[in-house]
Amino acid sequence: MGGAGHGVHFLDACFLCRRPLAGNRDIFMYRGDTAFCSDECRSAQMAADEAAERKERASAKAVAHGALPAREAEGPQERSGKVRAGSILAL
Repeated sequence: MGGAGHGVHFLDACFLCRRPLAGNRDIFMYRGDTAFCSDECRSAQMAADEAAERKERASAKAVAHGALPAREAEGPQERSGKVRAGSILAL
């Protein structure tokens, strides 16, 4: 692997809770390269991803059907081109 420093390997810790993945315990994988310490952590991430995808599809559908002008469907960074450091973007 490239880079000057040693990066964190995706199998070092749970993607969701950051618990170390070590020993002879099972590792639960999702979408190829996302590792979790338990089925519960993996299921929670899957549910979050599905909710985000549903929200994205609903927003795209609303724009396509004229319910929202495309400009309103964009996040603030797309509208102004500026995002403050430390800001949280909630869509």
